Amino acid sequence: MTREDSPDRKSAPTTLLNPILTLLGSANEQVLRELVQDSTLDETQVCLLLERKELSNALLELIAKQKTLLASYRVRRALAAHPHAPRGLAMRLLRELHLMDLVQMSFSPSSPQHLRVLADERLLAQLPQLPLGQRMMLARRASARVAGGLLARGPELVSRLALNNPFLIEAQVLKALSREGLPARIVALIAKHEKWAKCGNVRLALLRHPRVPLDIAAEFLPDLPRRDLDDLLALSRLAGGVRTLQRGELARRERR
Repeated sequence: MTREDSPDRKSAPTTLLNPILTLLGSANEQVLRELVQDSTLDETQVCLLLERKELSNALLELIAKQKTLLASYRVRRALAAHPHAPRGLAMRLLRELHLMDLVQMSFSPSSPQHLRVLADERLLAQLPQLPLGQRMMLARRASARVAGGLLARGPELVSRLALNNPFLIEAQVLKALSREGLPARIVALIAKHEKWAKCGNVRLALLRHPRVPLDIAAEFLPDLPRRDLDDLLALSRLAGGVRTLQRGELARRERR
């Protein structure tokens, strides 16, 4: 019987065969610091260590200083996604992550809120440089914040997809409509959308927008409460055509 086939070797725990795995589970930070600085540590072992969510900021900074380890994309990705990664380190590493890894991080329930926000910010910063196909993919699948950014930026095809994104929320639609420079065709897309055109706050935002189509404004005004009509009329920057329609609606209600 060979040594490799011996019963004792087959039954031996993995941690006995590989003492590094035992050290990776140590609660002693000094042990972990020495391990991180050990040149024999490979990327798989570092990624196993980074699965421990209780690691300190100082230890994560130390890992980030090991040039050999940081040469691994897997290690950079795991470091960026760690809940205790210092903000500066996470921001630096996020710039190097692939698009789909950023999307995954922005959705991952295990990622803390600040990391999801950072991932969204990085995605938004990349939008102007992304080809149309990738923007279309993001419009369908990205988070509410990224979908809102795509809605406002267009082009029309991307905005149309973003409006149907299941994660898009009213706040992001309202944020897009708060931009006076929003193209008229995007305003019209929102105004005619089956879902968003039925939301009261979205209708008000559309009526306040200088590029709202007048036929849409004429359709919305009869259903508007009197208080909202009066508030709109008090706006100094209300589009002239909408103001005329609004006065006509108020006169009609007075006659009725």
